[in-house]
Amino acid sequence: MGSFSIVKGFKKRFITPYLGLPSDIYFLFIARIVNKIGMLVYPFLTLFLTKKLGLSTEEAGEMLLISAMTFLVGAPVGGKLTDLFGRKKILLIFQSAAAICFVICAFLGISMTVPYILILASLLNSIAGPASSAMVTDLTTPENRKAAFSLLYLGTNVGAAIGPGIAGLLFESHMKWIFIGDGITSILSLILVFLFVRETIPTKEEIENSGVSENENYEHGSVFSALLKKPILVAFVLISSLTSFAYSQHSFSIPLLMKEIFPKGTELFGMLMMINGLFVLVATAPITSLTNKLKPVVNMAIAAFTYVVGFGMLYFINDIWLFVVSTIIWTIGEILVVTNASVYIANHSPINQRGRFSSIFSIISGTGYAVGPMLMGKFIISHGIRNVWIVVFLASIAAFVGFVNLNVFEKRSKGILNEKDEIQ
Repeated sequence: MGSFSIVKGFKKRFITPYLGLPSDIYFLFIARIVNKIGMLVYPFLTLFLTKKLGLSTEEAGEMLLISAMTFLVGAPVGGKLTDLFGRKKILLIFQSAAAICFVICAFLGISMTVPYILILASLLNSIAGPASSAMVTDLTTPENRKAAFSLLYLGTNVGAAIGPGIAGLLFESHMKWIFIGDGITSILSLILVFLFVRETIPTKEEIENSGVSENENYEHGSVFSALLKKPILVAFVLISSLTSFAYSQHSFSIPLLMKEIFPKGTELFGMLMMINGLFVLVATAPITSLTNKLKPVVNMAIAAFTYVVGFGMLYFINDIWLFVVSTIIWTIGEILVVTNASVYIANHSPINQRGRFSSIFSIISGTGYAVGPMLMGKFIISHGIRNVWIVVFLASIAAFVGFVNLNVFEKRSKGILNEKDEIQ
């Protein structure tokens, strides 16, 4: 009887939230795991640039910043191409090209050409990004999108939990195979997409007969004219950039803080990142299930509040177990952001501009994540590492207040529209 209850409980928490999704989503999930298992290069890119190529920390940082900022070009290009030519085509073409870049790097050895080819690969992947998001949006409805994005996020983390361990074993003596492995797994994941996932770009007839919600109606004109009609969405994206800025400090300022406090700060930071990864794997499904009936904007407010607590407490603490508590708290926020932000964007994107709307969110929120380390790096020099968390606390408070007010505004707007409908 006890074992039956355990199995029943496991099914309810980890399987039930993902039942009933389109079969394409399950194949995308498998493809995501395969692709992320092979994500071997980027976790060790800093070490490759400094230890193998002999770049200074500052030079390596500049290379990483350029690589991270490629989405400013790639995302809008990818969004436009996705809406014009199809999700599947763009995904297959540009991710295949990125995979080829990795394989080329394998045969260049210790060469300064490698970082530039990897920057090109980042650009190609950023062009493919909107296609992936638009594809998931096409395959789902507002009712099951949260579960679909949550499942794919889970697949990302399952793969990411395995990949760095493999790369760590290969880094010192078999660097070539890190590049080859990344390229091969990318191709394998794309074969799954090619064989088992349909092209999802809506036809003209499908758009006319789609019956999508009012927020997803067809929009004539440019993406900017469509955005002007959706001030709520613009506000959401701008507020989200604050959460991206706050979250960016988990990989930049936390390791610096731990190095300052603990003699073995680097090793302890690695332990925290392991806890973060394991908690994501264990908690994503239950958190998705518990918050499934809440609106995405409400979940984003909850996420911002976890950042207020989880990052804000870093200003005071010195004990490692409190760092563990902090990590678990802000990881809850991470899960909520990843599984709700894309859903909100999808639910407010015109059916004919889903790729472009996805790219705009990537640009604005991604900028918050990209510039966070740069801004805080300068801030730390003049104000110290502890005061970073005051800034992060205030940014998270601002995001929390913003999402709460956005939810109130949405309710009022909906009430006004309902009143108009009743009068008519």
